[in-house]
Amino acid sequence: MNDDVRNIVLGVVAAGISAALGWVARTYLWKRKLRRKQAFFGLPDNSESLLVVNRDAGSSDLAVHRYDVFALLELSALIKDCGAHAEVITQDAARQGFGERTEFCVGGPGSNRRMAAHMHAMLPGVRVNTDPEPGPDKLAFQIGSERYRMEKGLVEHVLLARLTAGQPGLSRPVFLFCGQTAITNQAATRYLARNHERLARKYGNNAFVLLLKVVNSQAYGPDVAELVADVTRAAQAPLPTPAAPRNSHRAS
Repeated sequence: MNDDVRNIVLGVVAAGISAALGWVARTYLWKRKLRRKQAFFGLPDNSESLLVVNRDAGSSDLAVHRYDVFALLELSALIKDCGAHAEVITQDAARQGFGERTEFCVGGPGSNRRMAAHMHAMLPGVRVNTDPEPGPDKLAFQIGSERYRMEKGLVEHVLLARLTAGQPGLSRPVFLFCGQTAITNQAATRYLARNHERLARKYGNNAFVLLLKVVNSQAYGPDVAELVADVTRAAQAPLPTPAAPRNSHRAS
């Protein structure tokens, strides 16, 4: 074998080794990224999860608002990416505990009794005005001493929460998407899909409650959602009795 042939063979071998090492490195990084995502969502391979959907508050029928359907589709894509499976049930059919399966609960407490139960049990510092009568505080959030009003189509709020049962052996989280309107529910699911890596780096597998503001949904739909504050501490602390908020935030 002359030098030219030897150099060609060595070049081919080196290229093959480099390609193999590159493939191994990419596979390792992809798997590590996937494992982190699965840990954050509590969705290991072939695990089961629960999608709890509310009813359309503006309909007398047992209908689901189209924006809530879009929210479920975005969550379904996240679940599929983790290699897990989802069961979709309505809020009035969800009669089971939490922590055994990851749960994604969509809708405010006025249209989703499952959401109301979760908030009562795990977010005692949050109240949502579900009074059907019109007024400036309709659907307003009270979180601790703060009140957040909405101006429909212009400024609306939504809570995005990752909560855990806190019981030994029950490690699956509950994700809440509690919005003042249906479009804010979808905005929260989209925010989670876009920012789950950053949230996982910041919070790990711990609980958090974020208040988001959806800006000008009548023009931009669910795409423009801004973080208002991390309200975890206030949301998990019981409200004073009587609950009298000191500050009120206008929808602006």
